[in-house]
Amino acid sequence: MEELEKIHFNHSVGIQIRFNDIDPLGHVNNASQISFLDYGKICYFEALNNGEPIDWTNAQFVMVNINVSYMEQIFLRENIEVRTKITEIGNKSIKLLQILINKDNGHVKTVCNGVMCAFDMKTQQSVLVSQEWRDKINKFEVGSAD
Repeated sequence: MEELEKIHFNHSVGIQIRFNDIDPLGHVNNASQISFLDYGKICYFEALNNGEPIDWTNAQFVMVNINVSYMEQIFLRENIEVRTKITEIGNKSIKLLQILINKDNGHVKTVCNGVMCAFDMKTQQSVLVSQEWRDKINKFEVGSAD
């Protein structure tokens, strides 16, 4: 957990917890947390795209791996945000780190490591990560488009 506190996230978005996100035990169910993470990804990619919506039917990335660790329960009235960061750009994939965190007390509730593959929707084949997306990611994450 101490490692996570040292990581700087350039993107975060608040999450509205709804009644149907809560399970019979009174906490946010796992499937809802995955939806929160998905929403964080959408907002992150829109931020990379200068705030413009992404045409997901033409998007270059698809989710191919997700590993979620549930660290603490999330309850209905908590002030939760999802923070997202691309940690690595490979030839045909990117690695993401996402956390769900309580904004009021800083407790990390959920940690997600994921991999997205660069993918051509027309040919249904993996492709190289485009230079355009490399530049957008580098500019957003490190402040330069090297």
